[in-house]
Amino acid sequence: MGREIRRVPLDFEWPLNKVWEGFLMPDRFDEVDCSDCKNGYSPQAQNLYDLWYGYLPFDPASTGSTPWRHDSPGVRAFAERNVTQAPDYYGSGEAAIVREGQRLASLWNGQWSHHLSQEDVDALVAADRLRDFTHTWSREDGWQPKEPSVAPTAAEVNEWSLRGMGHDSINAHVVIEARCEREGVETRCPTCKGHGSMEKYEGQRAEAEAWEPTDPPKGDGWQLWETVSEGSPVSPVFATADDLAGWMSDPERGDRWVPGDVARKFIDDGWAPTGVVTPGRGYSSGVEAVGWSESQY
Repeated sequence: MGREIRRVPLDFEWPLNKVWEGFLMPDRFDEVDCSDCKNGYSPQAQNLYDLWYGYLPFDPASTGSTPWRHDSPGVRAFAERNVTQAPDYYGSGEAAIVREGQRLASLWNGQWSHHLSQEDVDALVAADRLRDFTHTWSREDGWQPKEPSVAPTAAEVNEWSLRGMGHDSINAHVVIEARCEREGVETRCPTCKGHGSMEKYEGQRAEAEAWEPTDPPKGDGWQLWETVSEGSPVSPVFATADDLAGWMSDPERGDRWVPGDVARKFIDDGWAPTGVVTPGRGYSSGVEAVGWSESQY
């Protein structure tokens, strides 16, 4: 996601900030919702899905887990952070922290995702979904398995789930699928075979899978595009790279202005991320960061 340079015809006309039509899958490939499921799960798996997110009443004892309390370390730390960051909303002092801790404990005690059993955790490890426990990471080598291997406990993973990003939808699916397999029930909806939708006509899904996006036409013009969405133009088309650099360095662009030499270097590179965070500078736009020397990071 970021900004990129595209070479398009000088007379290319497409509305600014509107996603290029060739990047969007045509509506003719839209299927109809399955009448027998919400998202491709069987009734039993849907029940587990709802327990995972707390849409149905959940009891921590059902997985052998201990309910969270307002003074559980992970709950307490989260409550302190919330109160510290927004005292006007939560109040301040010990009473506010206890009150927020009680709210969080009640919320998380109603969700299976914060009360996994050891079998649930083992399924996540087998699917390589708990790298925070099983791997180390470095800029040089990326993720590397720990030696000897590590087998996290359910208590450790449940505590971890209260911090940072925790579990995502992939983890939810892994645990739900493993639970269904252990209990001998089907995971997928028998009607739509797990798709969550039905074809309007035979072969529609195959056509959609074969579809590929098409780029805008190529030409001699220079144009700035954003790629935070599927991709759309954010500048007029210019005849030369210098003209585009001049537009990017126009002070009238306000906080989107960058120095001319930075704009030209970005155009030469052709791409920059949306933003860059460094210890010395904090957050800066990716285009601006292109112009930094290595010593400025």
